[in-house]
Parts: sequence; C-alpha cells; structure tokens
Amino acid sequence: MLNKAFNIICDKVEEALSPQGFTRAKANSTDSNEMVALFVSENVAYSVVYYKDKQHFVMRTSAMTDDGPDNDWKTLATWMFDPNTDTEREASSIGNDFCDVVSAPVAVKRMKQQTKKKKKSEDEGNNPPVFLANRMVTLFPELKEEITFEENGYYPFRGATFAKEHIVPKVNTLVTRGNKNDIQKLVSILNAQYVNGDMDTRSIITIVILNSVDDDKVDVLKEFMSDDLKKASECARKFKGKTVKPEKVKKQKQTMAQRLGGK
Repeated sequence: MLNKAFNIICDKVEEALSPQGFTRAKANSTDSNEMVALFVSENVAYSVVYYKDKQHFVMRTSAMTDDGPDNDWKTLATWMFDPNTDTEREASSIGNDFCDVVSAPVAVKRMKQQTKKKKKSEDEGNNPPVFLANRMVTLFPELKEEITFEENGYYPFRGATFAKEHIVPKVNTLVTRGNKNDIQKLVSILNAQYVNGDMDTRSIITIVILNSVDDDKVDVLKEFMSDDLKKASECARKFKGKTVKPEKVKKQKQTMAQRLGGK
C-alpha cells in the first residue's frame, strides 16, 4: 500500500508542478528509512519525502544551484500516513493538499523571489572600475569631484589611470597614518569589490592599488583581507615594479565651451 500511496501523491504533485516549468528528477536516497521524489525548475526545488519510522509524508522546498538543490530544505506541509490502516483515499487527500501548497500564491511568490536572487547572483562580478571609484568616495569624499571630471573628459572611464592618479595617493596616505578603523573600512571596500567587480576592477585592486602599498605596510592590510583577496594580492605582488601593458589611451572629450565654439 505504501508504494501505491507514494505514487498517487507524487503523480498529483507532478501534475500540479509541470505547468510551472518543473520536471521530475532522479532522487537517490541512501537512507532506507526514506522514500523521496524530487521536482526541479531552474530556481526552485520541491521534494516529497515519506519517513517510514515516523509514518510522515512531508512536502518541502529549497533553492536550486548549478549543482542541484542547495539542501537548505524548508518544510511546507506534513501529513501522517499509516500504510497498515490508511488507504488510497487518504493518499489522494494528501496529494491534493500538497498540490494546493505548490500552487498557492505564496508558492508563486517564492518562485519569483528565487529567480530574482539567482539573477542578482549571476550579475555579481560585473561591476566596472567606475563603481569601485564611487565606492571609494565613502572614504575619500574629494574623489566625487575627480570622478565627475574624469567622466566628463574621457569615455569610457579610464579605470586604471584614474586609480593610479587619484586613488593610490589617498590609499598610501591612509595606510601611512595607520588608523586601523580607516584601514579596515578601506579593505572592506576592496574585499566586496574584488568579489563583485569585473576583471578590470579586480586587476585595478590588486595590480594598481595594493601593489602601490609599501611591503612593510601590506601585512596591516592583510589582517582584514578576505581569503580570496589575500591570495590574489600575493600573486599580484610578483608583478610589483614590473612594466605591464599600459592602458589604451582614449580620446579626450571636448569641453562644452569647445563644442559650442566649434573647436
């Protein structure tokens, strides 16, 4: 009776989830106490589990990753089912309830939230150098005017050149002063932007900014660095003092006065 009840419930759940873009996936359980069915979409996973010792059917959900469900399962509904006394009728009722759970407005909202969360995650790592420069304004307010001047004069934003001319001197002054609170704020920005920045931003952080700091002061920064940034910084240190390919010179924009004057 248990196998039949399990199939009745799972077939109903599959029928409810299919129109939402879910497919039934192979679910392997190494626990002989469990019977498991798995339904997945791009962003969300649902699972029907029967625990033999507790005689419970459970409907649960988790987010999807590129490797499958993240296994942070949240229970949505629980039903008792005794295969010795309960029948197909009880199984059908459980299946109908699970269908209501995955079709309810809150379930649709969950789908949308996971989609937004995944999109945000996929967008990470795309922040350009100008984003890094703007984040530095929280530490160095005078950068705001310098960023505006750069953006008005050049397109696209000369990230490496701007960092070398405007950010590096300020960073060196800050590190030389030795105020640990300010240093922690600086490294916190670098940690975040190393994760969220594009390849140009990451190179600017390691090759341009961190390599500008004197060797005897690097350890002060490392105290607050994330493991990823610390590792990247140590690799970039090998290029300190070496000539690297310069940033391509970009044509300077005309000023408004020059454009109006036809020059």
